[in-house]
Amino acid sequence: MLRINGKKSAAAAATLLLGAMSMVACSSKEETAPSATGQGATEKPKPTITVSAYERGRVPAEEGTMEKNRWTDWINANGPVNVKYVLVPRNESAQKFNTLFASNTAPDIINEYDTNYRNKLYDQKQIQPIDELIEKYSTDYKQLMEQYPTLRKVGTKPDGKLYETGRLQNTGALYAVIIRADWLEKLNLSVPQTPEELLEVAKAFTFNDPDGNGKKDTFGISLSSFSGVTIDNMFGNVGFVLENDTISWNWDRFKAAMSFKKQLFDQGVVDKDFLTDKNGEKAKKDWLAGKLGIYTMQHAYNDAGYTNYETLKSNVPTAKILTLPLPKTQFGQFSMELGNPVQMTTVINIKAKDPEAAIKFIDFMSRKDTMLTLRNGLEGVHHTLDDNGCAIPIDAEKNTKELGYTGDYWMMSSTSFEGKCSSLETKLKPDTQNKKDYLEFFKNKTVYESPDRPYPAFALSEHMPTLPTELQTISNDLRGAKLDEGKLGEAVTKAIVSGSSYSVDQAMADAKSAWDKLNGKKLEEFYAKWYAENKEHAFLTKDVYQILADSKKNQK
Repeated sequence: MLRINGKKSAAAAATLLLGAMSMVACSSKEETAPSATGQGATEKPKPTITVSAYERGRVPAEEGTMEKNRWTDWINANGPVNVKYVLVPRNESAQKFNTLFASNTAPDIINEYDTNYRNKLYDQKQIQPIDELIEKYSTDYKQLMEQYPTLRKVGTKPDGKLYETGRLQNTGALYAVIIRADWLEKLNLSVPQTPEELLEVAKAFTFNDPDGNGKKDTFGISLSSFSGVTIDNMFGNVGFVLENDTISWNWDRFKAAMSFKKQLFDQGVVDKDFLTDKNGEKAKKDWLAGKLGIYTMQHAYNDAGYTNYETLKSNVPTAKILTLPLPKTQFGQFSMELGNPVQMTTVINIKAKDPEAAIKFIDFMSRKDTMLTLRNGLEGVHHTLDDNGCAIPIDAEKNTKELGYTGDYWMMSSTSFEGKCSSLETKLKPDTQNKKDYLEFFKNKTVYESPDRPYPAFALSEHMPTLPTELQTISNDLRGAKLDEGKLGEAVTKAIVSGSSYSVDQAMADAKSAWDKLNGKKLEEFYAKWYAENKEHAFLTKDVYQILADSKKNQK
């Protein structure tokens, strides 16, 4: 049984994980559809299993349903089993799974992105260990784990047994803090490097008519959605932080981030209605309309990011953008969260009647050719291949209709198999000035990928430890789902919008009082104990940077 522990083996795993990605990346041609069994026509009938799939309402009527369409037919025709899909609403998956388990109708294979929910299934003994099953029945996924031992590391539960299968993904910057370079030029300003400079730039962007229309209709920066998170990350305010080889709650960072947000609001450089812009759509509209100077964008370095840039340029042809590194504070210099390179997705119901069939289906779905087909469609029908072996859509509109809903079928499949073919840098051909400019912007994403300016949390969100029920209730009451919710969030929000009637010091006193009354100390004890017991084999932020570093070495 393969296990990895400590820095040396984590680094080795990282090297394996990304080192081979370029080799499996842009294949010259997808293989023909694999046979259902790889054996002769006399093979016994294929077994039937049930598999969960998210229902998002994305399947066009002419394509069928999420339960039956061209791709479910393809999977059943080419895979080792017959699959009956059990649909679960994407935003209510836990409730649906709970109902299915209660009625003894839960599927054999459960696909679920929520780490906390999968951990609950483990705690409730609803899923089965798969070490022996993989050793006995697997070929493809077993080989994948041998190549990339981190898959075993992350899929192993506290009892030392493997319960989850997952996929490999390219890592790197997920977010970009973008600043209007043309506004900096017009107002003769430099890129801000400290919070004080950031505030001054935001004030200039708000009050000095950067768009030259003679009106006071611009905002310097946003506080809603990801932009608000940017301020927290700038001060390393992510709640529990790792310092001096222990995890603790950091009140100093909490106070500093709150104080700066209050400054931005009091100085009038943010939209006063930011609290109603929960999902950041208003800020996005302001950015695309050329009315916002500093904006944080998720997925800025993929197709969606370029699409947004084209919209900005169509509205403001003279717009120029720069990547803004998070300014340095008294706590250090940090970055936003990186992409998760090792994502667990799948578990097997403990009551699955045919675990062998389930393992063989996971094998089929973990193959490179399966992933490429479900992601890119059929060669000659949906795409051709360029000189690099990367898929080029034949008819984008046709592909949107016929492939736009397949992602939840291949959530067991490693997207890293696409390698550079999935990179915007590869896909975006510099045949227009907009594309050339965005590719230059793309190159600067490396400022968010350096361990010298790390993501301040001790682990990526999907690799955080799962809290026991009692502690989860405490955490929800104190923090909610984010730092701007719960009792702590109430204090922060009140301080930001209340002017002199409710100071930061008052907010701190109320936040600490709530922490004591609601037993926040128990959270501190849990995280400190968890880290002390798991730091040698947990998948931490430092491991992501090791993977990223090895990836860059192998690309040279």
